[in-house]
Amino acid sequence: MKILSIETSCDETAVSLVEATGDFPNAKYQILGNALFSQIDIHREYGGVFPSVAKREHAKTLVPMLKKSQNANLKSQNYSEEVKNDVRVLLEREVGMYEELIEYVENYEKPAIDLIAVTAGPGLEPTLWVGINFAKALALLWNVPVVPVNHMEGHILASIFKTNDDKSGNTLHSNGGLADLQFPSLALLISGGHTELIKMNDWPLDVARSKQHYEKIGQTRDDAVGEAFDKVARLLGLPYPGGPEISRAAGEARSANLPEFHKLPRPMLDSDDLDFSFSGLKTAVRYAIEGKELSEEDKQAVARDFEDAVVEVLLKKAERAVNKYDIRSLILGGGVSANRQIRDTFASFFASEHPELNLYLPDLKLSTDNSIMIALAGHARSSKALAPTIEALSPLVASGNRSLSEE
Repeated sequence: MKILSIETSCDETAVSLVEATGDFPNAKYQILGNALFSQIDIHREYGGVFPSVAKREHAKTLVPMLKKSQNANLKSQNYSEEVKNDVRVLLEREVGMYEELIEYVENYEKPAIDLIAVTAGPGLEPTLWVGINFAKALALLWNVPVVPVNHMEGHILASIFKTNDDKSGNTLHSNGGLADLQFPSLALLISGGHTELIKMNDWPLDVARSKQHYEKIGQTRDDAVGEAFDKVARLLGLPYPGGPEISRAAGEARSANLPEFHKLPRPMLDSDDLDFSFSGLKTAVRYAIEGKELSEEDKQAVARDFEDAVVEVLLKKAERAVNKYDIRSLILGGGVSANRQIRDTFASFFASEHPELNLYLPDLKLSTDNSIMIALAGHARSSKALAPTIEALSPLVASGNRSLSEE
């Protein structure tokens, strides 16, 4: 099965072509094409993602990413006026996209794909709609089934996607498969919009029974951890995106062995549940630096103190869940899983304290939003994609912020 996958949930425009050989979860995957455009530089001046700008950039970039992900030959194609009119209506709100897409499909051969997978949530509603309508348009033009994908399920599968690197070390162009998970498994999903603990009881082989496979056992009550990183970075005058900047500054503080700047709280560290809270931690940083002229070393120390507090909370909550539910595999996923201190601390702690546990961390190239993970999740859901489910996609964005366990 060849899968064309599309990701537009936030500020990355990504399109991939992935071939799956075998049935999920035992398939082998070959990445035939992969294209990604990051909008980070565009949003840096706003200090965060500006949804209307992100939507505009997705509309401008999707067709070029589609073309880049393919190895299509020039070949004249004919489409009926009826089909083209339906596509025109779908894309009428995206300036220039219809004309650009029709020019592409009429001049390049149709790809030999069996399925289109597209992110349908969670994410920013305006940006999700661009990708969904683009998938609908391609489904109409090429008469190919389309399946909606949960973005967070994609992050889980990306974390357990094990590749056989080629000699160049370019992981994204090698073959691989999913790890042999031991259940029950636990996924700690940490990103700009999410901090949640998902218990996996089995592989998601039956869409209708997904609630039985995914169970949300903990979540943030306010800010997501990635959001807290960005807000603290802004308080310290560090550029967007804040996560890498906090990590860099914190690393420098550790290398220089700088003293603690301020004792920061560990919100909900000892609560009886598995929920998180990071809003108060961000506020504590604000009070700690308020009215002070911070040197570069001060900023580094604050970044280190903040990062240490975050890591301690994440680690303790994860360990508590591991003990409570007799977890056999722990998965770390989402954009914040690229944080070096989080990765190193989790790897060291669980290797020492829970050597029987399998810990899975995503390849750094697959930790942030990408379309490879959407292809993996699309393959997991492919048994239900029996026809071009155009109408079925329409209501999905309205529930785009739902957890996996609420599908």
